[in-house]
Amino acid sequence: MLSYDELTPPERELWDVFPEGRRVDLRSGVAEDDRVADGGEWGAGRTVRAEVIVALLLGAHSVQPGAVGALALAGARITGRINLAGARIDHPLWIEDCWFEQDVSLFGAETRTVALTRSRVPGLEAGSARIEGRLDLLGSIVEAGPVSAFHRELSALSLTHAHVTGGVNLNKARLLAPEGWALSAGGLVTDGGLFCGGGFVAHGEVRLLGAQLPGGLFMQGAQLERPGPRGVALALDNAVASTLEFSRGFTANGTVRLRGTRVSDNVTFQGAVLNGPPGGDGPALLCALMQAVDFDLTLARQPSQAVDLRGAQVSYLHDNEHSWPQTVELDGFVYGSIKVTVAGERREAVGWPGSVAHRMRWIGRSPGYSPQPYEQLASWYRTAGHDDDARRVLLAKQRHRRRTLRPAARAWGHLLDVTVGYGYRPWLAGIWLLVLTLLGTLTFGAHSPTRVQAGEGPRFQPLVYTLDLLIPIGGLGQRTTWYWTSGTLQWLAYLLIAFGWVLTTAVIAGVTRALQKN
Repeated sequence: MLSYDELTPPERELWDVFPEGRRVDLRSGVAEDDRVADGGEWGAGRTVRAEVIVALLLGAHSVQPGAVGALALAGARITGRINLAGARIDHPLWIEDCWFEQDVSLFGAETRTVALTRSRVPGLEAGSARIEGRLDLLGSIVEAGPVSAFHRELSALSLTHAHVTGGVNLNKARLLAPEGWALSAGGLVTDGGLFCGGGFVAHGEVRLLGAQLPGGLFMQGAQLERPGPRGVALALDNAVASTLEFSRGFTANGTVRLRGTRVSDNVTFQGAVLNGPPGGDGPALLCALMQAVDFDLTLARQPSQAVDLRGAQVSYLHDNEHSWPQTVELDGFVYGSIKVTVAGERREAVGWPGSVAHRMRWIGRSPGYSPQPYEQLASWYRTAGHDDDARRVLLAKQRHRRRTLRPAARAWGHLLDVTVGYGYRPWLAGIWLLVLTLLGTLTFGAHSPTRVQAGEGPRFQPLVYTLDLLIPIGGLGQRTTWYWTSGTLQWLAYLLIAFGWVLTTAVIAGVTRALQKN
């Protein structure tokens, strides 16, 4: 138990003003002497022991009725370890421009606002803590602490299963754990939002699995660095948030993973840079099964690795010329509308020259064959009132599918394509019928056939005879009445019959398919 007589002058000052919540400022006022990076060299006049801070927060110096106690300290060198694990703390903690000798533990604690701003902290453990107020680490440098019983991974800041009723402010903070987790916050609940902008830097994985962020996640201008060929810079799997802001120069050197994340409003990467794992084969952006209303992928430059949108669902998709890398996983991706940004202007992605060709190249970046991306794109064109563009997409789908078939099926597919465009170009059948009709009429009209039975049947008419051969259903009475003694003309008649069956079958199959899909 500490006695007042054992306290040093700065500790006594802190002890005396604690009941009134006044701040003790030990800074010299000289910029060079107040640099936190050099805090380990500050002398006894600027040193406060961690046990004094712990004692005050746990009620060693009672607060008079009508007063609001708080521990407020600036410019101090804090020696020892602040261990408040499991404690109930009724006073806010305000620490500014301080240098901590050892890590801080708030594991399982119940506390008020905790602010460690512009300080250097060798690890902060706040897993399972409940903070009635906000957690503020504005401008602080938090380095990976030692492996503990609670975490087997190196972690700079741990908020695993913590609940912060206010916001978590990490603006301008630097979280350093190159070999582990810069931020370990799986299951975090923060009602007031998580702010990681204004120069926020994380060396190590930012881990927010299953986090609940009704106030949103804001990482404008953040820099995330995760070394290793399969490094994950940000893991936000199965999280629930109101909005996700990765914009204004947000840069990730590692995978950004939003698998199964549900966002009630917008997800934006406007002006972001997604480099993917350095030298690795992991995706730059993984949004499989993500759900969002507005998805803005107008990047500053093309991602270096793949973008995975399999099974994602968004109402509005925004893209630009930098949005898509060489590989884009689109199977199961559902969207209601697409808007494109060209020269800084955002407009509808339909109705302008080259729109369909551009979208077809987009789908072509998806490895392998899957019908869903084509059908989704065609559905969007139909909804926008561009039925001709929708048919072009569905025709491209059949041509892509044909490459996956066996030789015989590919041959039949080529025939359907040439004759009726798989039912999406039925006018081709009319052209073929016209060409064959002219061919037969001119050829047969230059020769005289032989009657099957002398004196019976209608007079020979080359046009009607040709049509009778091409139309397999019914009969016009010509081909049953006349035959050819010339082998060449007889084979021509057989070929016209065969083409008639092929064209009729192709038209029926193609139109039926088009009606079913459209």
